[in-house]
Amino acid sequence: MTASPSDPTPSPSPGPSHDPELRTAAETLAPQSLVELFANDPQRAERYRIEAAGMHYSYAKQRVDDGALDALLGFARRCDLEGRIAALFAGEMVNPTEGRAALHMALRAPAGQRWQALDEPVDKEVHATRERFLDFAEALRSGQAAAADGGAITDVVNIGIGGSDLGPRMVCEALAPLADGPRTHFIANVDAAEREAALARCDPARTLIIVTSKTFTTQETMANAAGARAWLVDALGEAAVGAHFAAVSTNLAAARDFGIPEDRVFGFWEWVGGRYSLWSAVGLPIGVAFGRSGFEQMLAGAHAMDEHFRSAPAEANLPVLMGLIGVWNRNLLGAESQVVVPYAQRLKHFVGWLQQLEMESNGKSVALDGSAVPGPTTPALWGDVGTNAQHAFFQMLHQAPRAHPVDFILPLAADHDDAQQQRLLIANCLAQSAALMQGRDESTVVAELEAAGLSPEAARAAAPHRVFSGNRPSATLLLPRLDAWHLGALLAAYEHRTFVQSVLWGINAFDQWGVELGKQLAKRVDAVLRGEVGENLDADTDALIQRALKRTS
Repeated sequence: MTASPSDPTPSPSPGPSHDPELRTAAETLAPQSLVELFANDPQRAERYRIEAAGMHYSYAKQRVDDGALDALLGFARRCDLEGRIAALFAGEMVNPTEGRAALHMALRAPAGQRWQALDEPVDKEVHATRERFLDFAEALRSGQAAAADGGAITDVVNIGIGGSDLGPRMVCEALAPLADGPRTHFIANVDAAEREAALARCDPARTLIIVTSKTFTTQETMANAAGARAWLVDALGEAAVGAHFAAVSTNLAAARDFGIPEDRVFGFWEWVGGRYSLWSAVGLPIGVAFGRSGFEQMLAGAHAMDEHFRSAPAEANLPVLMGLIGVWNRNLLGAESQVVVPYAQRLKHFVGWLQQLEMESNGKSVALDGSAVPGPTTPALWGDVGTNAQHAFFQMLHQAPRAHPVDFILPLAADHDDAQQQRLLIANCLAQSAALMQGRDESTVVAELEAAGLSPEAARAAAPHRVFSGNRPSATLLLPRLDAWHLGALLAAYEHRTFVQSVLWGINAFDQWGVELGKQLAKRVDAVLRGEVGENLDADTDALIQRALKRTS
């Protein structure tokens, strides 16, 4: 896509829910089931799939046909999706409420590519910062960056929350079999139980603690940082703080006051949103666990997806198609949630990362121009790893009254030696997508029950409970294996899918003002809990505060 950059606040559209061409396409498609679509188009399975950045995306089981796809592509043109993608990569102000670019793609670009954020060159600074934090990671791995007693660091604890935790935590778990550096641990929850559990696994004399907070003021992070500092000082003394702490922050003064030397503080930029920040110095724990090579492989996979997203035509563009189908499911088919099921235990934190990416980005009801969005935006996104999920919520996916579209994610090669169980994992994943589509009709159920020995009357009585309507949409993403390169490509694909959907909904994917009110009120409640005189909030909250005070006094 090479269109010229566009204005950050384009004219509002009627929205996908009310677009006449989309509504006509949906009404035309409605009488046809997925089984019928396959029967009427023998080439559907081959035509509705795409290869990009080492991944295979099959959307043949989504409830779309050529008419729906044509209407979606037409709607994308009317929303100037091509121009908006160009503006994103050009470093223009795509986040108008904060006056910022959103240039996380620059963080994974190779040396030699020029990148600008709001007309200011950033590529040299990006690469200098990357080299600096990866040099530190390598020094920790080799023992050159030593503990206070001169010994090696064996454990690294990252303290952050939101994007400062979800991304690095997810990657370190996803690639754990490839880790060859110090062990990584993560603390996010202000519930001190998580901090105590993590630190209990560590020897303070062999532990480095990374405090990740852009402002160095994030309430939960700084509370945990203070607790971890006290743990370390109690064991090693105040003089050891400098050798056992590092920070990812732009607030050098606050980090210095905490006791962290300036050469152990690594910054990032205003144009890097928290949920897109694992590619920056926020990814320091990833560099520690997997080294420069592993981190750079992950960047390379993401960059490959960036290049595909930027250059491929919309009809052959994996993130664009994912985004178009997501909007179709939400606005034209009425899907209230999106389910994501990775068939890989190592991706157990993937859904948590994706929930922040999608729902913090697109959980909005206000358009770029400040008007109300004319229709629903992001669905609730949820899921868990297969095959565990099959024994938790798949009953609802198969037989509940409403359909919930599913993304299946399947790495084909295992990171273990048990070929039989990997075969079973693959079989379960592919079988579930087939079952969601095909269902099971009453005549088939009755015949099976009679063949099993039930009388015709008993079989007909039992049949309704065993009927599956089918026609439940899903897509499948196949990865050759779960390595750093393909994980990077997977994450970038969902990042770009999120942006595509924001353009079609006409909203800003890069701010999160809805998060701020709760933070502000938490400070007011905390003041009351500490015994300060505070203003009333509401009758119920005030009553709950008083009850909490009685229980904790």
